[in-house]
Amino acid sequence: MGAARRFSQVDVFTSVPLLGNPLAVVHEAAGLSDEQMASLARWTNLSETTFLLPPKDPSADYLVRIFTPLS
Repeated sequence: MGAARRFSQVDVFTSVPLLGNPLAVVHEAAGLSDEQMASLARWTNLSETTFLLPPKDPSADYLVRIFTPLS
């Protein structure tokens, strides 16, 4: 897969820690193939793993792709 990728596991859909849904966020995911993203999503085994990519629209801050363990 090449270089190591930084990722965070965050708690979403709650204001109370540890009561939401865990979600993985892979930072600086540019260069990962669809297959690599799918593999990482299976590895995290969370309901969703998101990948932050450079935006295609100049008015956007980033592009997000979302994978599930079954993607």
